[in-house]
Amino acid sequence: MIEPGYTLNERYQLKQTLGEGGMANVYLARDLILDRDVAVKVLRLDLQNDPDAARRFQREAMATSELVHPNIVSIYDVGESHGQQYLVMEYVPGSDLKKYIVEHFPIPYQRVIEIMGQILSAVQVAHDHHIIHRDLKPQNILIDHDGNAKISDFGIAVALSDNSMTQTNSLLGSVHYLSPEQARGGMPTRQSDIYALGIILFEMLTGTVPFEGDSAVSIALKHFQEAMPSVRDFDPRIPQALENVVLKATTKDPAERYTSADAMNSDLKTALSAKRAHEPKFAPTGDDLDETKVLPTLSAAATQVGPEPAKPAQPAAATVKKPQRWAGLKKRWPFIAAAVAAGLVVIALVLAFSGGKGDVKIPDLRGMSTDQATTALKNADLKLGKVSKDYSASVAKNRVIRSAPVRETSVKSGSQVAVTLSRGPKRFTMADYTGESYSDVAKDLRKKGFTVRSVKTASETVAKGEILKQDIAKGKKVVPMDTTVIFTVSSGTSTFSLQNLVGTSLIWAQTYANEVGLTITVTDAYSSSVANGEIISQNPAAGAQMSRGDTVTVVLSKGPQPQSSSSQPDAVSASDKDSSTPALTVPNVVGQTQAAAASALSAAGLTPQVVTEESQSVPAGTVISQTPSGSSGATKGDAITIVVSSGPSASSSSSTSSSSASSNH
Repeated sequence: MIEPGYTLNERYQLKQTLGEGGMANVYLARDLILDRDVAVKVLRLDLQNDPDAARRFQREAMATSELVHPNIVSIYDVGESHGQQYLVMEYVPGSDLKKYIVEHFPIPYQRVIEIMGQILSAVQVAHDHHIIHRDLKPQNILIDHDGNAKISDFGIAVALSDNSMTQTNSLLGSVHYLSPEQARGGMPTRQSDIYALGIILFEMLTGTVPFEGDSAVSIALKHFQEAMPSVRDFDPRIPQALENVVLKATTKDPAERYTSADAMNSDLKTALSAKRAHEPKFAPTGDDLDETKVLPTLSAAATQVGPEPAKPAQPAAATVKKPQRWAGLKKRWPFIAAAVAAGLVVIALVLAFSGGKGDVKIPDLRGMSTDQATTALKNADLKLGKVSKDYSASVAKNRVIRSAPVRETSVKSGSQVAVTLSRGPKRFTMADYTGESYSDVAKDLRKKGFTVRSVKTASETVAKGEILKQDIAKGKKVVPMDTTVIFTVSSGTSTFSLQNLVGTSLIWAQTYANEVGLTITVTDAYSSSVANGEIISQNPAAGAQMSRGDTVTVVLSKGPQPQSSSSQPDAVSASDKDSSTPALTVPNVVGQTQAAAASALSAAGLTPQVVTEESQSVPAGTVISQTPSGSSGATKGDAITIVVSSGPSASSSSSTSSSSASSNH
C-alpha cells in the first residue's frame, strides 16, 4: 500500500487513504497542475503483475470515461507511474449510501424514491453504453453534501469475477446484492444490475439486507433458494405498490424483472400515487427452478396401478373384536350424549352473557388510506369510528397516523376504532428576516426542521452577522423538512492591508489615501535621518487591516533641528524687528490640504496667504509649495504664502487624472 505524501506521475500528491477494496486502494489526492482535490484509485500491489487485471483496469476505466451523467463519478485521467496503474476520478466529499442509511434511517419514502431515481437514471446511461456495473451496492454509491447520489466503480469490479467466493473480505460486501444467476455461476447482465438495485431499494426501506449468513457462500445460496422477505413485514406503512417495485426487481427469473432501469424508475415514481393504493401484491408467474417442492401424501389406493388385488382372508380373531367395540360404544352412548348436551348449554350461556361478541385485537392501521383501514377493520370484525386529521411530516397525506385504541389492543368484536389521518407536513409561512441576526434566525428555523445555509458578503452599511437578503420570499408557504433556505449575511465592511507610507512624500500618501477611502492626519517632527518632507512613521503600521473611512496618522520630517534662530538663512534680523519679539520656525505645510495648512500656520502665529495654481499631478485643494519654506525662521505675524492646487485644466482633467493614478501605482 502506498504511503500518503507520494506523488504519482509528478502530478497527483496522495494525501490520505479513503478506502481499500478487493482490487484497488483509493486515496484523496491533490492535482498539482489544476490545483484541485481528486480521488485516485491505484491497482493493488499484488495485482500489479497480473496482466489481465491491469488490462481490464485500463480498458474498463477508459470505457467508463465515456459516461457523462450528473449521478456518475467523472473520470479525469488513467495512467501508470513506476509500474503502478492508477485512475483519477472526481472527488465527492460526503459519505456513501451505506453510511447514509445508517445515519438517516428511517428515510422518508419520497426521499428513498428521489435517491433511487438518480441511481436508476445513471445505471440506464451505463446500460445504453453497453456497460454493466456488476457490483452495485450502497458502498459504491456516494452521497455528496447536497444529498445527490453519484455511482462509482463502474466496470472496475469485473476483475472480481475472477476471484473465488472464499475471498470473503472482498466479496462479502457484494454477495448481499448478488443476483441468483450470478450465484449459480452465470454471467452478469443488465438484469443482474436490476436485481442489485432491488436489493438496494429493500435496504433503504428496511435498514437491512434481505439475506444474512455466516459466509459468502451461504448468503449466495439464499438468493436463489429462499423467497424475498416482505418489506411490509418490517414496516406495514409501506404502500403495496412500493413493495411491488422491490418484488419485481428481485424475482428469481431474470425474464420477469424490469426490462430496463428506466422501466423500474417509471414504476417507482408512481408508487406513492393514490391511484395505486389498492394494488395487489406482485407475484411472479414462473416457477423457480431451484425451489424445493413438497409433494402431497398419497393414499395407498391412489398409488396402486391396475385392478385392486384380492384381500387376504381375515383371521378368526379379527372378526370377533369388531362387534365387541361397537357393543362397548352402545353401552357408553348415553353418557357421551349427555356430555355433549352439557357443553352446548355452557356455550349458549357464555354467548348469552357476552352478547355474542368475543375479544379481537385492533390491527395496525398506520400508513393505510381510509378505504384500506375500513377493510382491515372489517376483516377483524371491527368498525371504523371517528375520523380526525392532524399534521405529520412522516406520514403521507390522507394516510392513517394512529388509531384509538392503539394497535394490538384487545376489544370486543364489533367495536368502533377512531383513526387520525395525516394532513401532510405542516406548512410554514416565511417571514422577512432581513436586518435580523443570522445566528438567531438560523437557530430558530433549524428547530422547525429547515436546512439553513449562509453566503457571506461585505457591506458598508449593514453590521456584521446581519441578514442582507433571503432566497425564499416573505409570505411563501413551505414545508420545513423539505426546504433549504439560503441567507446572504453581512461580513461587515470590506478590509484591506495598509501599505507602507514611511519614506514617501505626503502628496503620494494623500493620493493613496484618497483612492482607498482613508483619512490622513499629519503631524511633523525634526529628523536627522529622514529628509525634509518625507514621512518618518505611520500609525497603524504597514500591513494592518483597514476599512474605508479609517484614519491613518503620519509624522512628517522637518529635517534636522536648527542650532539657533540666528543661523537660519531666512531669520529676521534684530535691526528689522523688535529684539523682544521671539523668533518662530515656519511649519512645512506642503502636501497638506488648504484648510489643514492654514490651521497649522495660524497655530504657529503666522498669517497664511493663499495663491491657487493649476496642477496635473497634485490633487485639488492640496498645497503645492510655500514661501518661506518649511523650517525657515520667522516672526510672529509674518505672512506665509502657500500655493494651492486647483486641479488639472478642464481640457486635460480626464487624461491627467488617469495618468496620475497610473503613476502613483
